[in-house]
Amino acid sequence: MPELPEVEVVCRGLAPHLVGRTVRRVWASGHRLRLPVPRKALRDWVEGAGVLGLRRRAKYILVEMSSGATMVLHLGMSGRLGVFAPELEKARHDHLAWLLDNESEIRFNDTRRFGSVQVFAPNDPGLSVFLEKLGVEPLSAEFSAASLFEKSRGRSQPVKNFLMDSSVVVGIGNIYASEILFEAGVRPTVEARAVSRARWQRIAGAGCDVLERAIEAGGSTIADFVSASGESGYFQLQLAVYGRAGEPCKKCGRAVEKEVMAGRATYFCRRCQR
Repeated sequence: MPELPEVEVVCRGLAPHLVGRTVRRVWASGHRLRLPVPRKALRDWVEGAGVLGLRRRAKYILVEMSSGATMVLHLGMSGRLGVFAPELEKARHDHLAWLLDNESEIRFNDTRRFGSVQVFAPNDPGLSVFLEKLGVEPLSAEFSAASLFEKSRGRSQPVKNFLMDSSVVVGIGNIYASEILFEAGVRPTVEARAVSRARWQRIAGAGCDVLERAIEAGGSTIADFVSASGESGYFQLQLAVYGRAGEPCKKCGRAVEKEVMAGRATYFCRRCQR
């Protein structure tokens, strides 16, 4: 599933193609995604409207329309957004397409159909309710050792699961949680409430560093992620522990270990992470 860096890369890649353009027509395949495709809302608020802005919040892409509506896109596990010539035949799993006034087409392809598209009408309080449930952005000033320390008090869940809780911090999934904790030298199984302020300082710093490097590298192509331009990311070449079970740790040489936590594969070095 794309995590924060991959969604940020897609968002940045789409912005030059979408912002300032007008959506002339919306096409839908008729297949349901994770949520029903809001075809009427797309016709009412997106067709014929201009795109004023594009931004990421957590793993969502928010498209602000001149109609006052906001379209919220989520890639799910296998979703892709790309720019195509409209005359190019649509692929098997293309489920939505937005034809723009410059005769280019933005297409949403989703093999597993776990992604979603929502449209919030102008002044719909549902958008605020939706966004307020999300935790802090890990690349914002709110992502600090002090706030993490306070939120972790009384939390017995492992620190890795705590970092992946979207009500606490958004956008950090399995890959980057493992990498952040390795860089910080904290074992993923440690209870969140047992992490000291000093260790939270290391985790916060590692979080910013790992995510920024991943964005710069275009994200991680572990499965089938590609950017809006169709390019794969290269951060997987920099991964220190994720997917490297049995291989030597890049710091100490001891074999990287793997455990399953909450149904997710977790990678760490027993010597470097305490």
